[in-house]
Amino acid sequence: MHHLADGPYLADGLRLPTNGLDYTILAIYFAVVLGIGFAARASVRTSLDFFLSGRSLPAWVTGLAFVAANLGATEILGMAATGAQYGVAVVHWYWIGAIPAMVFLGLVMMPFYYGSKVRSVPEFLLQRFDRPAHLLSSVLFAFAAILIAGVNLYALSIVVEALLGWPQWVSIVVAGFFVLAYITVGGLSSAIYNEVLQFFVILAALIPLTVLGLKRVGGWDGLTGSLEKSHGSDFLSAWGGTGIGDANPLGANWLTIVLGLGFVLSFGYWTTNFAEVQRALSAKNLSAAKRTPLIAAFPKIFIVFVVMIPGLVAAVLVPKIGTAGSGLTYNDAIPLLMQELLPNGVLGIAVTGLLAAFMAGMAANVSSFNTVFTADIWAKYVVRDRDDTYYLRFGRIVTAVGVLASIGTAFLAASFSNIMGYLQTLFSFFNVPMFVVFIIGMFWKRASVKSGFWGLVAGTVAAMVNYFVVYKQGVIAIPTDQGANFVSAIVGFVAGAVVMVAVTLFTAPKPEAQLAGLVYGTRSPGMEEAPSEGDDAWYRRPALLGWGAVLLAAACYLPYSF
Repeated sequence: MHHLADGPYLADGLRLPTNGLDYTILAIYFAVVLGIGFAARASVRTSLDFFLSGRSLPAWVTGLAFVAANLGATEILGMAATGAQYGVAVVHWYWIGAIPAMVFLGLVMMPFYYGSKVRSVPEFLLQRFDRPAHLLSSVLFAFAAILIAGVNLYALSIVVEALLGWPQWVSIVVAGFFVLAYITVGGLSSAIYNEVLQFFVILAALIPLTVLGLKRVGGWDGLTGSLEKSHGSDFLSAWGGTGIGDANPLGANWLTIVLGLGFVLSFGYWTTNFAEVQRALSAKNLSAAKRTPLIAAFPKIFIVFVVMIPGLVAAVLVPKIGTAGSGLTYNDAIPLLMQELLPNGVLGIAVTGLLAAFMAGMAANVSSFNTVFTADIWAKYVVRDRDDTYYLRFGRIVTAVGVLASIGTAFLAASFSNIMGYLQTLFSFFNVPMFVVFIIGMFWKRASVKSGFWGLVAGTVAAMVNYFVVYKQGVIAIPTDQGANFVSAIVGFVAGAVVMVAVTLFTAPKPEAQLAGLVYGTRSPGMEEAPSEGDDAWYRRPALLGWGAVLLAAACYLPYSF
């Protein structure tokens, strides 16, 4: 084991032993990425092409891009950090915290999104409620996208710093400009085709790390044996110690896991997070759009193993990780293992995979930011009714602004020891209120025009008050940040729902004629699309894909539950 120098940064003790071969692999990858950007540029003629790839992509491409957009930096470094910190409980983020919501998005929500031809989630709220609800959700959304892009940029800089030994701020700035280059050139198509490539590069990086890590600690039995000694048996069980009032590593009980994570946080993320939904909206027809999240669900079920196992291995090989005074945060789990286990050449692929993951996550957020800012804020409230070329040019400028702003927020993310915890906090503030307004507006016709705006305000404020006052000031004792995020999500959801019902009782509903295609049970002309040629094959039926994914995820729980 290398001696790890104590210090505030990774790079002091954590220089990855790279050589010319590793850098060659990296250079080839970057050349391909920029090449894809320039190739995609040829197809960008209108703003619909730039923001939604002209709605032309096949389902397998958008499905893999859907997973890759979510396999960003935060996912890989953050979930491995969560594995090192909380143990096997990390599977909840996948099997209960992703699959049911992805299936719901494909089977129930996509017909509304695709059929109403909206370009973004706030645009749906404009059609269902009114302009104040639309403007507030657009602003919250743009703000959240920049904060999350900053998290990805910070994680990217950790790797560049460990690789080249550059200071953190230089790494953040250089990495930001590279992402800017390839999105500005090719728009969303370039981001999506790159994500499909990144999906395979990321797996090529994580699989050797998992295999070599298991080999080093004596296989699965060796790993579980040493963790049981050091961390106790609950560390290796998904549900162990989650009774209400019991102590467990996660600091959450089964009720907050199922409600906070499984329902509110996950449905909020997968169904209203435009960085994900945008991938499905760019599919070539309704049937492909419905299948996008369902195809993505299958790789998602198994990806947990290649992020969780490296985290668990790090907990064995680096027992000091995350303890005070060691200078090592949980975020360092993956870079530590790369330094320790991988031979040159494989190391080059792994570093390329991590950089690819960060760029995928950051590009997904920047491309959703430029769409919302251009289409929902600028074109509707600031400069109206200009020709399409103006908005296309403006979209490219806003992309640059978004990257510069996320360079700023990257320094904010640097102050958290587990970036996944920081991210979930942001989701409970921004995604949850949007999800409440969305779901009530979609399933309850009577919800009034004004209730959308006030529901958003109440949900956001309640979640923030719960986190900063109730949890941070110790009004109620919640053992961990993650436990607090689950509670904030539930509080935000309930507050938003209660306020919407109250406001609806005193204000006017929207005329029924204007709700076609926006409320469950109504139809709009665009939703009646018959399956395209070949889409009626049995293996392409959305219901089969969806329920198959849910049953498979439930079966995966069995070995970790008893």
